Amino acid sequence: MGTPRLALHLLLLSSVLLFDALLATPAEGLVRVALKKRPVDDAQLLVALGGNAEAKGHVVALKNYHNAQYHGEIGIGTPPQNFTVIFDTGSSNLWVPSSKCFLSIACYFHASYKAKRSSTYKKNGKMVAIQYGTGAISRYVSQDNVQVGGVVVKNQDFIEATREPSITFMVAKFDGILGLGFKEISKGDVVPVWYNMVSQGLVGSPIFTFWLNRHAGEGQGGEIVFGGIDPNHHNGDHTYVPVTRKGYWQFDMGDVLIGGNSTGLCASRCAAIADSGTSLLSGPTAIITQINEKIGAPGVVSQECKAVVSQYGQRILDLLLKEIEPSKICSLVGLCTPNGTQGVRAGIRSVLDHEVGRSNDVMCHACEMAVVWMTNQLAKNQTQDLIFKYINQLCDRIPSPMGESSVDCSRLASMPDVAFSIGGKQFVLTPEQYILKIGEGDATQCISGFTAMDIPRPRGPLCRWEC
Repeated sequence: MGTPRLALHLLLLSSVLLFDALLATPAEGLVRVALKKRPVDDAQLLVALGGNAEAKGHVVALKNYHNAQYHGEIGIGTPPQNFTVIFDTGSSNLWVPSSKCFLSIACYFHASYKAKRSSTYKKNGKMVAIQYGTGAISRYVSQDNVQVGGVVVKNQDFIEATREPSITFMVAKFDGILGLGFKEISKGDVVPVWYNMVSQGLVGSPIFTFWLNRHAGEGQGGEIVFGGIDPNHHNGDHTYVPVTRKGYWQFDMGDVLIGGNSTGLCASRCAAIADSGTSLLSGPTAIITQINEKIGAPGVVSQECKAVVSQYGQRILDLLLKEIEPSKICSLVGLCTPNGTQGVRAGIRSVLDHEVGRSNDVMCHACEMAVVWMTNQLAKNQTQDLIFKYINQLCDRIPSPMGESSVDCSRLASMPDVAFSIGGKQFVLTPEQYILKIGEGDATQCISGFTAMDIPRPRGPLCRWEC
């Protein structure tokens, strides 16, 4: 067994994602999956987990939809029934709509699996549900052969979805999702497809890589290679950092810099994940609000935030000055329960945001953000008056309920670069790379690529970076 490693490298034209599955050494072979391209931001990152293999593999072509969705085709059953899926490193189950899905409108807009048409189908029947930020899918586990990039994974358990209530799934350009995360987050104790590809000796190396073409409409949308790395799709050496927690592909990230200046936001370490199913760069509201404030992306005024500052700000500041542990302060002032979990909310930021909790305790959440902001300002030896002035400004820039903030497209040339410290290196994004342009001509809108998403403890808080 190998130890998973993660490398992050900024590329201008493409992105590669490599993963070591921690499984036995497989036989020779590579699987290529061409990705179909669906345009979000120009921020393209090379994320590498696992070995340094530079080899051909089994490829699945990907299609690109607006640089937000990258999806490819797989086959399930004998003969294979074709489905378009998102290859998602933020979840671990394979699911597609079932022919028995009668009550969800979304199922009528997508291909459905028909068990009676497959000679290799085996009934399982275990009931499973998966909650995404965009909605839930549920029903039962079935077993069949799964064709991925020219190889066949035998006896693969997957979910036949008979319930897809979210409008997101109805309008999505994909039928289902193929999870590439660790088995620790797989629902129903199902062994993920990637684990079975390795254990059945279908790939030459326990690595899979993504190349994502950010120019929608210009050639192939991208590809996913199972079993190696295509050297034609990356430049330079990979930077490796260890996976710190199995489940998501999670790693430690250092400071965030804006315009070359430290923000102190993650100076003492932040947890981040590489997630091929998330369209934007997301993180806790308290951090994303500060980034958007510095790049000039206004949000929605939060009266709850200002109310907390007005009524509890002085007491919060006094407790911080007494060096009370920040995580305990909001419960001490009576805005959160002692476990400190109530204030962590979740939102829908992309096609595939994953299992997140929700809370209606807005005041607790506002308090937690105020503590983060005050702690950051105290570290800079700011006066009390400047601290409260700054926090009130941040309250005005809290992202909308959907977590997104807009900017004036004419300001891109004057906006600062944003850099992330990972593995002792700084990876820089220019405004052209972290701003999403929607529409054309005078109708063009510019959206900040930094979007708020609060993942509850114990897995959160997390920064979630698109691949």
